[in-house]
Amino acid sequence: MSTAVEDSATPEATGDRQYPGGSAPPVLSGSWPLLGHLLELRKRPIELFQRVRDELGEIGEVNFAGNRVVMLMGEEAQEAFFRGSEEQLDQAAAYPFMTPIFGQGVVFDGTPEQRKQALRNQSLKAEFMKGHADTISREVHRMMDSLGDSGEVDLLDLFSELTMYTSSACLIGTEFREELTAEYYKTFYELEKGTDAIAYVNPDLPLPVFRSRDRARQRLVALLTEVFERRQANPDSQQELFDILLTLQDKNGQSRYSVDQITGMFISLMFAGHHTTSGTAAWTLIELLKNPHVLGPVITELDELYADGRDISFQALRAIPLLERAILEALRLHPPLIILMRKVMYDFHYKGWTVPAGKLVAVSPAVSNRMPECFADPNRYDPTRYEEGREEDKQLFAWIPFGAGRHRCVGAAFAMMQLKAIFSDLLREYEFELSQPPETYRNDHSKMVVQLEQPCRARYRRRAKQAIAASSTASKATLPPGACRIKVDLDLCQGHGVCADEAPEVFGLDPDQSKVIVLNKTPGPEQRDLVDLAVKHCPTRALKITEE
Repeated sequence: MSTAVEDSATPEATGDRQYPGGSAPPVLSGSWPLLGHLLELRKRPIELFQRVRDELGEIGEVNFAGNRVVMLMGEEAQEAFFRGSEEQLDQAAAYPFMTPIFGQGVVFDGTPEQRKQALRNQSLKAEFMKGHADTISREVHRMMDSLGDSGEVDLLDLFSELTMYTSSACLIGTEFREELTAEYYKTFYELEKGTDAIAYVNPDLPLPVFRSRDRARQRLVALLTEVFERRQANPDSQQELFDILLTLQDKNGQSRYSVDQITGMFISLMFAGHHTTSGTAAWTLIELLKNPHVLGPVITELDELYADGRDISFQALRAIPLLERAILEALRLHPPLIILMRKVMYDFHYKGWTVPAGKLVAVSPAVSNRMPECFADPNRYDPTRYEEGREEDKQLFAWIPFGAGRHRCVGAAFAMMQLKAIFSDLLREYEFELSQPPETYRNDHSKMVVQLEQPCRARYRRRAKQAIAASSTASKATLPPGACRIKVDLDLCQGHGVCADEAPEVFGLDPDQSKVIVLNKTPGPEQRDLVDLAVKHCPTRALKITEE
């Protein structure tokens, strides 16, 4: 009995079938009857997406149990995907199988206006970021108090619980965070099981994985109902995001949002602000521990930056380049989402191909982030690829762990700030080492929401204070913590004065207005952002910053 068919042998697969305006994209080989490539998606999704690129090139169709998905591969094709309008490439319509998780009328099941409103979360605006950094630091210290001086932890459990507290405190409210317990993140584990690829067939099939998903969601509704009832009964309770939403009424005087819908909003915020960040935090630490030549300078950088006892704040978090590069590289190698999809609402054309309305188009961050034509030695953990002059993350439609274009993750800045704040405390307080062989740390790709496979354990012990002091003292022999040194190439300087406009306390012009004068050759960290702008915008590239 035949178990698979070679779609590439059909007229459809060879592109012979014509759509108005272009040919049908070629179809990937190895499709099973009825299920298509669904089993391969469940077991080896990244290999499946890579196979599309290797066998078919820029564009190719896969079949997920009747759901035809056209993969767009390569920087140019992915740019066409990300630049597509919402009217043509609908994000929400591509994820109907997420409705049982988020609920009716929430996120992907909501109206376009509801989705736009969700993007206007005031907590993500710049003026709130400094307060968020302080809040995150307090949560990290609470977690460290519970860890003690030494022990062993599962990294996914550690960061899942920690980021649930930090994200809820920042995005919802500090009083609401106090209502949360470890049961919440454990319930999320069960909820995430509902993202099994079988949901492409039918997310409501009577399967154990979907029953577990539904029980988890019901439990979250019950937990949050208890929270809201306690808060309503407490006259001293401060009105926070969800409290306000529960009091809103429509024109008929009815509650605009039910507890079930509020639960969906909570789930969506935790998916955005907690789930992806927890995995990235775990992978950042794992990669640093695998690469001690990277970890050492990162720790020294943190010791130097905070040597003067400064608090963690948004300003301080803007100047941690080595840590940021380490996080960016973990994101590149281990993107939280391995496929991004849109539903074609009217025919989508790319070069000589046409994808008709009704099909899905998709890109894979997991494949894109390792394209050898964009990333040198793409499988190697190499944070230096983000240094000035190289900056491989500036390839906007190739480096896409946060997506790109109009649907780029609106919380990307918050996520990076959150990760920097977490590691600013953890790495200055503890030494870590892997408890397992390095090759055993891997992602679980059996679900569409990717997470680390457990166990993923690490040992920790509190750092000796004298070691921290020694690390900080070593830097003071050259520059004060966070300071930099400026060099000027006077042969290149033409006196444009851009630097003096950007950082007037650091740069000036000579009496003839023809050459730059450096007023402060070693500006401190409080001036670093302005100095960076001055260097960046110098028309002749006459300025250079060194850390020595």
